[in-house]
Amino acid sequence: MTVSTAIARLNAADPDFARHLDHLLSWESVSDDAVNQRVLDIIKAVRERGDAALVEFTQRFDGVQATSINDLILGRERLELALTRITPAQREALEKAAERVRIYHERQKQDSWQYTEADGTVLGQKVTPLDRAGLYVPGGKASYPSSVLMNAIPAKVAGVGEVVMVVPTPRGELNELVLAAACIAGVDRVFTVGGAQAVAALAYGTESVPQVDKIVGPGNIYVATAKRHVFGQVGIDMIAGPSEILVVCDGQTDPDWIAMDLFSQAEHDEDAQAILVSPDAEFLDRVAASIDKLMPTMERAEIIEKSINGRGALIQVRDMQQAIEVANRIAPEHLELSVADPQAWLPQIRHAGAIFMGRHTSEALGDYCAGPNHVLPTSGTARFSSPLGVYDFQKRSSIIFCSEQGASELGHTASVLARGESLTAHARSAEYRILTETKGN
Repeated sequence: MTVSTAIARLNAADPDFARHLDHLLSWESVSDDAVNQRVLDIIKAVRERGDAALVEFTQRFDGVQATSINDLILGRERLELALTRITPAQREALEKAAERVRIYHERQKQDSWQYTEADGTVLGQKVTPLDRAGLYVPGGKASYPSSVLMNAIPAKVAGVGEVVMVVPTPRGELNELVLAAACIAGVDRVFTVGGAQAVAALAYGTESVPQVDKIVGPGNIYVATAKRHVFGQVGIDMIAGPSEILVVCDGQTDPDWIAMDLFSQAEHDEDAQAILVSPDAEFLDRVAASIDKLMPTMERAEIIEKSINGRGALIQVRDMQQAIEVANRIAPEHLELSVADPQAWLPQIRHAGAIFMGRHTSEALGDYCAGPNHVLPTSGTARFSSPLGVYDFQKRSSIIFCSEQGASELGHTASVLARGESLTAHARSAEYRILTETKGN
């Protein structure tokens, strides 16, 4: 296979740098009117015809010869069987990764709290897990057991009562690693349906698929579009864009390592983005040479080449300070600080989904087994979003208990503000609780 790399070279000193960077970072969903309409039609059909629509769409889109919804349900015993069908090394790796993910996410658990004021008024917050979460898992070529762990384990740590997984099985092909991961992560029910129809089933429920409170997990454009449409009926994790990696390097890391780190995201798909920022122009040349050298050795060379040439870049900056400024401007999904003292620069990083510290910490470790979640904000949304976590499967209720004295004191304040908003019923409701002796003062 012959591939040719022509990764873009940018220089932060150029007058047009900002414009070129904006163009490089721009990415729009390909969810056009036709996709939107197909998704809406599918959602409508599932809402109206339930299980029958799921069976029909699974036959049509996945080529599965199912005669009833029972053909699309996998019991717990099938998940346990998958554990025996994978290799011992695979099982050990899944179990070790699951344990590390679980330990990390245990630290994210939030507890309810209360405090009592001098007059006996009690204020607080009650933290409650969701009753049921839905996990979408891609099938076919894009089978990711790691995503099962990253989505299901935080839900279980949060205390979610039931985790329901949907996974398409094109032509009836089951991925044993995915099912084994579901078993290890504690998934409660599995339905072998996918696409917009699976999202609709989770959002609205059918005769067999239970309605969930939140849908998480990656999928194709039909899945992403369906998640947009059902948001509000259920919660969703995010609408994710293509995978991204930004490497900030001082020029002292092995260029082959950096090239492969860039490849690790570029191999996801043609729209993935891999960017290197460094103040060392010679180092950028060496990484470019490593890219050319290593590209022909990659199994997914064609995908990597399209990603690198289409959306990749080597960016020269004035110094490390400017490198950090560029990193914050990009707000990447994955940020590698491949430098001598990453801890020194960490306080200046404001926007990143995950930060990989030091030369030996490859992004790939975070994808699989380091512990933190690999479901991360993309397309600059790290400016206001966070990784998936236990907190995404918990909700918070405010607690307010007013003592007689407290209600009387607060009643004065509420009355003034309510009447200022011309909401008389609000004011009088608060005033009824003002103590008689206080009213005369």
